[in-house]
Amino acid sequence: MALQVLEFEFKSEATQTIAKEWFHLGVTGSGDLEVLFEKKDLGGNVKAKVVTPVKGFDAVWEKMIEKFVNDTGVGNISIEINDDNATPIVVYMRLRQALAEATAKEAE
Repeated sequence: MALQVLEFEFKSEATQTIAKEWFHLGVTGSGDLEVLFEKKDLGGNVKAKVVTPVKGFDAVWEKMIEKFVNDTGVGNISIEINDDNATPIVVYMRLRQALAEATAKEAE
């Protein structure tokens, strides 16, 4: 099965970033996804790369990640998502979960 790679960049208020240089959450398999965050100087912006077997949902991915960026104000991170048919609500939930854990005091 051929994988599709989508890349996006979003402007952000950059009111928060992750505590460590990188953070990983989840596994790719059985309808789920893996999220990787990497702290980078992107002028406050967020870059996102999605690797997915599902074709034709570019706009859905873009809107879901943009919603995450706007809702959280996260900035200066690169996000990589390795998808295995996750639904949009699972994507949003996993991104929020990863950010909560990556910004937690014990992550430092």
